[in-house]
Amino acid sequence: MHRINPVLIASAVSGLLLAAAFPRPDLFPIAWCALIPLLLVMQRRPFASGFTAGIVFFAIVLYWLNIVMTTYGGLQPVFSLLAYLFLVVYLAAYFGVATWLACRLREIFKLPYLMTMPVLWVALEYLRGFLLTGFPWALLGYSQQNFSAAIQSADVTGVYGVSFLLIAVNCAFAWVISASKSRLAWLGVAAVLSMTTTHVGYGLWRNSQPLEQREDHLRVSLVQGNIEQAQKWIPENRQTSIDIYRQLSEQAAQQSSDLLIWPEAATPFFFQDESDLAQQVREIPVELNTPLLLGSPAYRSSVEAKYKYFNSAFLLSANGLELGRSDKIHLVPFGEYVPLGNLLSFINKLVVGVGDFSPGHVNPLPLNGDKIGVLICYEAIFPQLSRDYVRNGSRLLVNLTNDAWFGNSSAPYQHLAMARFRAIENRIWLARAANTGISALISPSGRISQAGQIFQPLQMSGTVGLGAEATFYTRFGDVFAYGCLGLSGVFLALILIKRKVSE
Repeated sequence: MHRINPVLIASAVSGLLLAAAFPRPDLFPIAWCALIPLLLVMQRRPFASGFTAGIVFFAIVLYWLNIVMTTYGGLQPVFSLLAYLFLVVYLAAYFGVATWLACRLREIFKLPYLMTMPVLWVALEYLRGFLLTGFPWALLGYSQQNFSAAIQSADVTGVYGVSFLLIAVNCAFAWVISASKSRLAWLGVAAVLSMTTTHVGYGLWRNSQPLEQREDHLRVSLVQGNIEQAQKWIPENRQTSIDIYRQLSEQAAQQSSDLLIWPEAATPFFFQDESDLAQQVREIPVELNTPLLLGSPAYRSSVEAKYKYFNSAFLLSANGLELGRSDKIHLVPFGEYVPLGNLLSFINKLVVGVGDFSPGHVNPLPLNGDKIGVLICYEAIFPQLSRDYVRNGSRLLVNLTNDAWFGNSSAPYQHLAMARFRAIENRIWLARAANTGISALISPSGRISQAGQIFQPLQMSGTVGLGAEATFYTRFGDVFAYGCLGLSGVFLALILIKRKVSE
């Protein structure tokens, strides 16, 4: 009878601890030491140790994918499990590559993990946001969403700087534990403590600044209809949905709002059509004398009499006129389209249930001389999209989402945590309207100034500032991640050169 490998057990413990740092249970301090077990043993199984930690971490953090695919996507449980495991294995490979490279660099060049692991980790997190359409969910830095002083640096480095610091701290602790008599190890601890003090000190200083103050303001009302996903697209229920949004909007109008915001796909029909339901919606901003931003599917005819479909946001004036439309740019794989569709044809049923959409482009919507950047659902986890909207003149970011897909899971809380970083990176207010929650107003410091309860119909009004600060991140983007990516390329080249020389 074979014993379970203690290296893999320690690695699994790291994956478990790291998962606990994310919402929920959101025990964020654990992230500062979660990887120590992995770092202490990974030299014995360089790839397998990291891969095991990644399997455990992503399996826990992304468990809700099975709710999405089976309960709402109509996928058979066995196919849902296959798709879920495929994604978990793919994402875990990034952890495995990071540990393998760090171990090889230590073995060949005697480089301590502290000098390599933070760089490699950030480089691979950055790549994860782009390869195979990108899935930058649960980057390590997001675990610190409630540690305000630790995340203010996102206006310089993006979320990647927070990830870098967390890995560096873990490496320093592990090093001094494994070599307590090493002067170099203690010197590394001193360097990391200095870096952490500077990092947190910057956050405390930024929090002492008037980050939330703006000369121009907007009174917004977030309308959360709480329409069940299973009932949302049944034709007989469309009128009920519009009635719910009308009633909540009437309540919101009593707060003297300048803008009503409905969530993603608030109208379960093509709003652009001249239907009775669409006309009812157009009458609401007129009756309430308030502009309305709403989510709706849309379409456009193309060559050969075919149609392209879009997940869109429409902005209506107080006169009921359409001021503009913004289409979702970054689509959800396996939800709004299937990557590698021929290979993964068994997931086609999920696409039929959700819709086969085409991507749009950056198109801020005009409102009273200002511009609004609309992030639809999952787009809030892509830093470059928010940055593009701000660089194109947006003075307010709005996230329309339908997190009903996630059910009563951790996903809505994880989604909100990531959206907070978009406000910090560009020092801009972000208004978030969610069908079932969590609707919220997020300040340029990432603070949630107001938030609604999940799975409750509600309207929530508040004042947001207009305008974005010209941050380093807005101007230059992910240069910190680029630096880590470039240095990782150098590390890889050194390994390959050494291997060739040895042959």
